[in-house]
Amino acid sequence: MKLKHFIDSNKGITFLVLLGMIFHWQQWNNPTAMIYLALHGTYGLMWVMKSRIFPDRQWEQRPSLWFGVFTWFALALYWIPGWIICSHSLQAPAWLLAICVSLYTFGVFFHFASDMQKYISLELKPGTLITDKMFGLARNVNYFGEFLIYGAMAALAMTWVAYLPLVAFILFYWIPNMVRKEKSLSRYPAFNAYKQRVKLFLPFLL
Repeated sequence: MKLKHFIDSNKGITFLVLLGMIFHWQQWNNPTAMIYLALHGTYGLMWVMKSRIFPDRQWEQRPSLWFGVFTWFALALYWIPGWIICSHSLQAPAWLLAICVSLYTFGVFFHFASDMQKYISLELKPGTLITDKMFGLARNVNYFGEFLIYGAMAALAMTWVAYLPLVAFILFYWIPNMVRKEKSLSRYPAFNAYKQRVKLFLPFLL
């Protein structure tokens, strides 16, 4: 199995897992639980669609079974905010719901638009250094989008515990991956100028 099969299966069943939580704790009338279901469940389905329409080459590798299973269960940690919301019947104030939905929406734009740009650019010109449009905002603008998505969903749980999965992925996967990417792109003569002009992660800030 390819790595994407482990990832896509996890993302694809997120909607059902959250629906199960809502059913188990009878949260049908909890606006926060239903909005979390809509956000995280939809994101999982969109991820699967993205994987099929403009796949990421790094997920095409065939890992060992144990690593694939580890990846699947690591991604399951992202369900923790939903579990917290449903098991504790949490209801976020209206202003927080509005902020989280807005941040999530911006996150989806940055994440999916940049991934699509990368896929199309490499399809048309394999091996090219992408430095404009979305990647003119930040060198890892796709991760910035994911940060907004998962950060917004974690905020709905209104506890620092909900952010732990995101922090773990940033520390143990995102940052190492960014470092590897920087080393790989350094082979391009134009990379140093691009690095000086465009921030690493947060558009215009960091």
